Amino acid sequence: MRNIKITVEYDGTDYSGWQRQANGPRATIQQKLEEAILKVTGAHSAVHGSGRTDAGVHALGQVANFSTSSVMKSDTLLKALNSELPEDIAVKSADDAPPEFHARVSAKKKTYFYRILNRPSRAAVERKTCWFIPARLDVKAMKAACELIPGEHDFKAFCHADTKTRNTVRTVFSATLKRRGGFIVFFIEADGFLKRMVRLMVGTLVSVGRGKTDPDEFGRILKTGEKTGDVTAAPPQGLFLEKVIY
Repeated sequence: MRNIKITVEYDGTDYSGWQRQANGPRATIQQKLEEAILKVTGAHSAVHGSGRTDAGVHALGQVANFSTSSVMKSDTLLKALNSELPEDIAVKSADDAPPEFHARVSAKKKTYFYRILNRPSRAAVERKTCWFIPARLDVKAMKAACELIPGEHDFKAFCHADTKTRNTVRTVFSATLKRRGGFIVFFIEADGFLKRMVRLMVGTLVSVGRGKTDPDEFGRILKTGEKTGDVTAAPPQGLFLEKVIY
């Protein structure tokens, strides 16, 4: 059996996230990839992703792996998979990997970014890939709060209530906030992420930007792990999994 490593790009707008669901209302990315592999190779293969993205979240560099007995060359396999996938999912690369490679277990770092459109007029073309906030945000205050994020912290205040992960400590290597034209973009790189972690941090940073809370309170929430009313989740459409580092 071969172990195939693939890098996948997708627009998550019309999907119920990454993970296959038994009775979900919509298809998932994992489901569509497994269906394409079945059509191309004639055999069922479980696809293992580097992590689970929520419904509506996008990816530029999601990494996954699957086993196959197919002797098809990697470049031919890539073209064949893309011919079977819907237009909002694309395999960017496909390569043979060592037998021990696992997209999730082998990952060392992941990078996400979140896009906020902060201007009076809404977007038309990019409406499904950003969070539109017409009211002016205090970017200086948001940056001050953002500077508190890097380091090893217990992010229990910034994870979904139904998370099943016992250890909520993660190490953030970098977290930055940049204004790019009408957009405010939040970048974060860490050794791993909890369910809704980035969206909850962005939502809380926006609370700082709106003046509903301040950087000191953001730091207190991060330090104590107390989930206050200021901790709210940003909508999914602005979030992108940028890359996975091994």
